Order: sequence, then C-alpha cells, then structure tokens
Amino acid sequence: MRIHHDWTGLPADARGASVAMGNFDGVHLGHRSVIDTARAACDAPLGIITFEPHPREFFAGDADARPFRLMNAESRANRLARLGVDHLYELPFNAVMAGFGPADFVREVLVAGLGVRHVTVGADFCFGRKRSGNAATLIQLGEAAGFGVTIAPLIGDGRVEYSSTAIREALAEGRTRDAERMLGHWHRIDGAVLHGDKRGRDLGYPTANMAVDGLHLPALGIYAVLVDVLTGPERGSYKGVASLGVRPMFDGKRPNLEVHIFDFAGDLYDQHLSVALVEYLRPEAKFDSLQALIEQMDRDSAMARDILAAR
Repeated sequence: MRIHHDWTGLPADARGASVAMGNFDGVHLGHRSVIDTARAACDAPLGIITFEPHPREFFAGDADARPFRLMNAESRANRLARLGVDHLYELPFNAVMAGFGPADFVREVLVAGLGVRHVTVGADFCFGRKRSGNAATLIQLGEAAGFGVTIAPLIGDGRVEYSSTAIREALAEGRTRDAERMLGHWHRIDGAVLHGDKRGRDLGYPTANMAVDGLHLPALGIYAVLVDVLTGPERGSYKGVASLGVRPMFDGKRPNLEVHIFDFAGDLYDQHLSVALVEYLRPEAKFDSLQALIEQMDRDSAMARDILAAR
C-alpha cells in the first residue's frame, strides 16, 4: 500500500482510483462495507481518502483534551493495508482544508488533485466548510464533475448500529469481544517500543512499553493479548499479557501499555508492535508488596495462556 500525504503533485499512477472516503476511526465493519463497495464500484485501484489530524481534533484544539480516537494514524494504515488497499490518501486537515466548501473540495481535491474515478461514502457522510455538504450533495457534484458516487448503507446487528461511538463504549467497559464483533477484528494498539524503567525485568516479567497518547483508553487493567512484531529481526506473531494503566504500585500518573510476551527473549526497543486486546482479565490494582504483585502476575499470565490457547 502506498501512502500519500497531500492531494497535489501526485504521479499519474497514484491518480484515478476508486476511493472510499471518511475518517475510518477503528476501521470497523461499517467502514469495511464502504471499502468493499468502493472495491467493487469500478475497475480501478482501491483508494482510501482520510484526514490527519482527525477533523474533530483540529476544530477542538486545546478546548477539549479528552482523547477519543480508537486508532492512531499508524494503526489505521496497518489495518487498511491488511484489507488490500492500494493507495491511502492521508490528507492534511488544516485551515485550507477546513475552508473548502463542498464544491471547492470536489474541484480541488477529488478532481484536480486525485483524479478519482469513483467515490463511495457512508450514508451519514458530511463534508465541506461547516459540514455543509452531505451524500446527496456529493452525488450532484460528482455527476457534474464526471465521476460516479455510491452511498453505502449504515449496518448493524439489529440491536446496535456499528459505530466508533458504540465501540468506544464497549472498550471503556472492558467488553473486548463486543468491540471485536463490531470491528470485525480485535481492537489493537500500534506503535514503537519505548525505553522504560525496566522494572518488569526485575520482577521476572520483562515488558515492551508503548505510548497510548491521544487514544481513547479502554478499561484500565490487565489483558490477554496477541502481539504482532512488525519490524526488526524478531518479526512475527506472539501471545502475551499486558497492563494498560498508570502502574499504581509505582505511583505512575501517565497511562501506558506494558506488554509481556510469553517465552520471548529478544530485544524489541524501537521496534513497532501491534497489540490486540483479546480479553479483559481484571482492573489494575495496588498490592501490599512486590511479592504479592508477582504472585498476581503469575495468575494473570496463567489465565491469559488458557484464554489464548482456546482461540
């Protein structure tokens, strides 16, 4: 998959795609419907148009510091690559983009910049300055500009509509399997392994530490996890147990993800991981002693091994 960070100056072989357009936070089953519809719309490379930062982040600025994203840009790109996307147009959402009216956006970005063959969006899609354009607007403008438009219906399971909001709620309550049902995949946290204080190694549980800045936090606590090492000599898939939280035993304040990979002895510093939260085991807690913590970690690991062995 090729990633493009602007809509201008693209080579000829990066233009003319059949694109799905939206924010695709989580790349859930509703998004998959839009993407699959774009794939089938015409004989052209499959493209995704999305925005970075998320428009909600751009407009909120510092007024609302509560993280809401299910995925950072790296995680979203990794998931889209797994779906066979040819081109990811990760367009900068800045004052210029925010100032485009619907007709400006179609003329400057979709036609002059990307030369799209076809555009697919969800039924609730809005675009342009102050969200003044919708799916019907796009159909009208696309017809005048010479490209086709398909509106993919919203989908759900009869009880709940698949949405990023519903997935956030499930994760916040530790309902990883409900989130997986709506996502169509395990919720993952992707990123680089950071240098930490190495306390886990001293406890007999070396961990790979990852930042979760800017992300909506699932329930804090201990998880059974599947780990994909995406870079470096240890590249591959593993099983493990992870702590998502502030490390109350050590008076931590900033949440992070600490991943212990079972039966692993390699060096992962600065490598990139994709960590799937499979099962929520328990909330994080502060123990009376380090020995009590280690004994609980032993129980957590045994439970995680049993859960993952049954998959």
